[in-house]
Amino acid sequence: MSRTITVSLPVSDLNASKAFYVALGFENNPQFTDGTAALMKWSESISVMLLTHARWSTFTTRPIPPSTSSEVALNVSCDSREQVDAMNKAAAEHGGTADINPVEEHGTMYGRDFADPDGHIWGAMWMDMSAMPSGS
Repeated sequence: MSRTITVSLPVSDLNASKAFYVALGFENNPQFTDGTAALMKWSESISVMLLTHARWSTFTTRPIPPSTSSEVALNVSCDSREQVDAMNKAAAEHGGTADINPVEEHGTMYGRDFADPDGHIWGAMWMDMSAMPSGS
């Protein structure tokens, strides 16, 4: 079996969160989606499992942090600077908050951070790999 990662996130409105993640470019996997959970696929190896608060509580007794806290920042790579900008714009247009941190502009690396509707932090970033030094 290949190695994959699935990040589980508690969400207050499953349908709104599904629409938010679809707008960012994630694909819903209906095989693992019901009224309490939705598996959103970013790539062959990375997925996000959105869980209603009630469903989340079946996995842990730890409290769900308020949307104003930052328990983790999740970062995804993009194919271009334009895709970074498009993801940030889509976040703002679909219930998230764009540019929650200063834009990262480093010439060969570009990134923008946003929050989803529940305050989970995401960073979209692009890097010009042809400008990176080769490893020795």
